[in-house]
Amino acid sequence: MNPLDIIAKYYPVDSEVYRILVIHSRSVADKALAIARMHPEMNLDLTFVEEAAMLHDIGIFRCNAPDIACYGDAEYICHGYLGAELMRAEGYPRHARVCERHTGTGITLAMIEERNLPLPHRDFMPETLEEQLICFADKFYSKTKLDKEKSVEKVKQGLSKYGNDTVMRFDNWCKLFLGE
Repeated sequence: MNPLDIIAKYYPVDSEVYRILVIHSRSVADKALAIARMHPEMNLDLTFVEEAAMLHDIGIFRCNAPDIACYGDAEYICHGYLGAELMRAEGYPRHARVCERHTGTGITLAMIEERNLPLPHRDFMPETLEEQLICFADKFYSKTKLDKEKSVEKVKQGLSKYGNDTVMRFDNWCKLFLGE
């Protein structure tokens, strides 16, 4: 499977949104792969990590996010499950799980209900090590500042507005993946 071929089915290759998506996704994939290579004991599926990291944001075009050249109808928080729908239709259910579980440090059913989020009522928490790793790596890169990697402190600062549980999950990943 070539992730760029799948992306090109949904994004014109000469568009700004394609450029943003591919640069962001490549950064996330490279970070996830670098971390995975530091942990041979985790026995991570490197091919899957690279493919899923490249495809984790495939649903952004369905959302309204003009800063990143997306002019769809859905709220941006929906891009994960919308991307998962695309990946399931493509025949990649494992990749779909990464799409729907990478937002923040995952989204619980309780969060959806408490905050009245426009998401299907189920848990969207990364479970496998690969899902957690891609979710973690994604936190270091935005789609608006493509050339900058965020520091751990900057990531935590951004996550803090979503509550202590979110920051705690990120801290646990720092210990697991970075030894910090």
